[in-house]
Amino acid sequence: MYETAYTIAQLIVVSGPAAWLATGVWDNLVYPRNNEIFTAQVMSLERMRETYPEEYARVSHRAITSRRIQQAAFRLVVSVELLATVLLWTAVIATGLSLIGVVATDTARGLALAGTAVFTSVWMGFLVVGNYFCYWFCHEEGQNTHFQMTLWGLGTLIFVALG
Repeated sequence: MYETAYTIAQLIVVSGPAAWLATGVWDNLVYPRNNEIFTAQVMSLERMRETYPEEYARVSHRAITSRRIQQAAFRLVVSVELLATVLLWTAVIATGLSLIGVVATDTARGLALAGTAVFTSVWMGFLVVGNYFCYWFCHEEGQNTHFQMTLWGLGTLIFVALG
């Protein structure tokens, strides 16, 4: 009974990041300008230049203003998000199938760990790269979201790993 309940709980817990990220990936594919513009602003240090000119002067050498590079970075992020989404939904389906004996529980948990690790890596990556581009100056809401998504991913990883 405990094993079944824990597997159901894992299915539910992994479904959350899968659904959340699927929505984000969909928006990034259908409405790319909604997020791509912020990626470009962070990489170019645009808001920092306007709002904190003295601080900008110290780190302006970090700015990437090439639209080609900015768009390539955005596409890379969306590709990794898509990979995480596919892995997470595959894990959710495999976990459901493990409840009826079609898929081994260890296989489902392995997929859940892989998907959650990629999910978490996306947000950790944003935190590290965002730190390089000093995004705490003018994109605090983005940094806060990335931090919370990292914690959500870590919590999910721990929960799945304990199974």
